[in-house]
Amino acid sequence: MRFLLLLLIILSLPVLAQESIVFGVHSKTAPLEWRKNGVDQGFNVELMNRIGQLTNKRIIVRRKSFQQLVKDVHNPNSDIDVIAVVSPVNLDRKLSQSDPIYATHARAYTLQGKALINNWADLVGKRVAIKIGAFVDVYLSGYPQNFERVDVDLYETGFQQLISNQVDVVIAESFVARRLLPLYPSVRSSSDALIYGDFNFVGNVKKTLLMYKINEALRQLKLSGEYDKLVNKWFGIGREKVDLTSNEQRMLSVAMLVALVCAVGMVYTGFISASLRRHTKALDAELIQRRRIEAEIFELSKQFQSVLDGIPNGVTIVNQDLQHLWSNDNNIHLLDSDEFYYVDNDVFKLKGAVLDVLSTQKSFTADMRYQQQCWQLQIHPIAADQVVILLEESTEQHHLRQANEEASRLASLGELSAGIAHEINNPTGLIVHAVALFTSAMKDLTPAARHYQKQNPFWLIAGLNPDIAIEELQYSCGSIEEGAKRISRIVNDLKRYAMPHIANEYTQVCLNDVVQVALRLTASQTKFHQITPTLCEPSPKIEGDAQQLHQVLINLIQNACHACSEQSGSIVIETHVEGDKAILSITDNGCGMDSATLTRITEPFFTTRRNEGGSGLGLSVCSKIIKEHQGEMQMLSSVGKGTRIRLTFALESQD
Repeated sequence: MRFLLLLLIILSLPVLAQESIVFGVHSKTAPLEWRKNGVDQGFNVELMNRIGQLTNKRIIVRRKSFQQLVKDVHNPNSDIDVIAVVSPVNLDRKLSQSDPIYATHARAYTLQGKALINNWADLVGKRVAIKIGAFVDVYLSGYPQNFERVDVDLYETGFQQLISNQVDVVIAESFVARRLLPLYPSVRSSSDALIYGDFNFVGNVKKTLLMYKINEALRQLKLSGEYDKLVNKWFGIGREKVDLTSNEQRMLSVAMLVALVCAVGMVYTGFISASLRRHTKALDAELIQRRRIEAEIFELSKQFQSVLDGIPNGVTIVNQDLQHLWSNDNNIHLLDSDEFYYVDNDVFKLKGAVLDVLSTQKSFTADMRYQQQCWQLQIHPIAADQVVILLEESTEQHHLRQANEEASRLASLGELSAGIAHEINNPTGLIVHAVALFTSAMKDLTPAARHYQKQNPFWLIAGLNPDIAIEELQYSCGSIEEGAKRISRIVNDLKRYAMPHIANEYTQVCLNDVVQVALRLTASQTKFHQITPTLCEPSPKIEGDAQQLHQVLINLIQNACHACSEQSGSIVIETHVEGDKAILSITDNGCGMDSATLTRITEPFFTTRRNEGGSGLGLSVCSKIIKEHQGEMQMLSSVGKGTRIRLTFALESQD
């Protein structure tokens, strides 16, 4: 027993006496080493074991957290001699470190579908996960950070937070990320290398000599080619170790499958191509047909547009906001003119008319006036918010209609008036003759009545005192005579209205003289009103009958006086020349006329002054006289705003 114990002690002395190197290893997914089935393995572990053999030192592997390893390597009294870390290429460490073992880099990782990170500027404002103490952390400590930094203990923690949307980007070392990506398929590499670094062995502050020996052993391995064998074993031409044989078999199977799929695809593609060629030919034929039809439609549209543009009437399509959707631009300016109004002088508002048509969905037709023209306006609904507006000048039709109506009335009234004049003239003459006899008799009987009254003081005539009775009889005779004369004048006006005039008796007449004569003859009526004659010089001259023109203007002045109040009545009489026309107009600020009155004002026997003794023949006779002079009478009037009558005659050449 003692011998065996002594033998064991002797055999164990070299082992106990052999120096060791304590190699600190990261306990979770270290870059170049890991534990599989409880056994430490990996590039760094195998490399460190080979260095131990060359330096005749035993390698002891101790697993700790990365943060603890960093603290231990800075602690002179720690039990860790060497660790493997990554250092940025542009950063010098104060600790002893070996020659570079392997180059690496760090890049940005994001979720699939997110934008790529092209440079550090793309990280501004984002939440970026950084592993505490990693070479990315060391690198960023010397640079300003324009992003929101989120510290994590492991790169895997950063990937988990990325998936749960706690961070936007993870900056991770490539070897670690490459191991993690298969575990997190929703994460992808989103940038080129942002930081470059090297793997190094870093020694404790008291292990400078040990680091020298490690470097010597590392260089010896590189020179002998054994280092390259280790790299090829664990990384395989710069990547993680792969089984090339099985990989080749898999690739061959995949290639055969791809070839089969390609063959099937070529057959299918040929079938599809033939089908597409047939469809293409059919589509080309259809396209040619459509182009031909479009050309015909375009030509027809041009012809239709030419027809619409050639229509003298205005055609416009507008919506409820009065936007012009289409127009042939003929007379469309009238719709926005202040001088475009209804024939009864009411104001026209296009907006209100369009909205009424759209709300009722019923067509609207109205007779309108613009300056001296007559127009017919039609608005028809064509959609829920669109109408078509038609404008047609109807001046000639309006005049023809008026002339036809007036001709019809004249035809009936002419025949009627001739019979009335004949029937009334005879009894009227008898009345005048009898009244003249009664008047003369009353003069002769007056002295006899007075003499008889003296003899018979109680004598009465028709129940009245003889003097009073005789006075009443004389007044009644005067009234009867005045009424008979008035009947005679009406009959003469009626005969003049019905009787044609001989135009060859006309002479040259100065309109200014007609105005002056008419004003003198109506001085007793116009003295209560403000009369303003505006006569142009030289005086316009026309061909006509001065006496008849005097009658026309006198009648118009009397009507204006009747329409105006005595306190504020104003009458303007004006003569002027427009081209080859002589114009005589009379304007008052009287009571005016409504549209119904204005329509009938020249009808025989129509009067608004029946209670004041008006016969209704004045304006009828005036209208007939003006037409006999080849003239035109236009009347504009509004209730409460006055009346303007414009007489137009052909202008005679000036001497």
